[in-house]
Amino acid sequence: MASTASIHLPCGRHRLDISYPRVMGILNVTPDSFSDGGQHLVLDDALRHAERMLAEGAAIIDVGGESTRPGAATISPQQELDRVAPVVEALVRELDALVSVDTSAPEVMRESASLGAGMINDVRALERDGALEGAIGTGLPVCLMHRQGEPHDMQQAPRYDRPVEEAVADYLEARIAACEAAGLRRERLLLDPGFGFGKTVEHNLRLLNRMERLERLGLPLLVGTSRKSMIGKVLARPVEERLPGGLALSALAVERGARILRVHDVGPTVDAVNMTWAVLKEGFEHD
Repeated sequence: MASTASIHLPCGRHRLDISYPRVMGILNVTPDSFSDGGQHLVLDDALRHAERMLAEGAAIIDVGGESTRPGAATISPQQELDRVAPVVEALVRELDALVSVDTSAPEVMRESASLGAGMINDVRALERDGALEGAIGTGLPVCLMHRQGEPHDMQQAPRYDRPVEEAVADYLEARIAACEAAGLRRERLLLDPGFGFGKTVEHNLRLLNRMERLERLGLPLLVGTSRKSMIGKVLARPVEERLPGGLALSALAVERGARILRVHDVGPTVDAVNMTWAVLKEGFEHD
């Protein structure tokens, strides 16, 4: 389990304490995300949903304008920006929320930062042309995620020639090195194992079970398993019935070192995370 020393991550005008696990609420402003596509396209609907998640205990709102579900098509940076920018601006202005932007496009990174976003969450680990320079220019922390392939093909028989946890750790270590070489300081980085991104159910289960391999990289871990197909396949549950399985995975992730849980169902996850942390610490004291 990770050290419990005080860790404050500078996120624009916010400082996020990740000395204990925090919950990141998902706000997709897309028509085609796998479980909530089309639900928050209207700005007022997006704001009200974010307001509910904050009231339930979300520390971060993660705004995404491009679906990265298996089989999703790529959209232009301008399309993504048209979806994301008004929401980021409103969340910052009206709710004073700590906003993360789920994007791989440098244009979206820069504009979101100018509107007050406090974090970048990139499923492509800053590999897209110009993304590394764009992220550096924002001055914000960045989450680097592992994936194999692109959304349109990543679930077409994914395979690894060695244990998945070693492949994921080596990839993330290489991306950390590339970031540091370009001038993006290590203390501004977080890591996401990328559950469901180019991985079978067996890969996902092993990766979570052996997440201490990633913890040894020494950076905060962000885990996103909410409503994903790994739960559906293990439990034979449709998307709308995956909350209990998701809570079990969140508790296991916390026990294995996760500091940020990216989820759709904020309130129940906050309770599960807080209860898990209380057991691990044999007490519970934070605001």
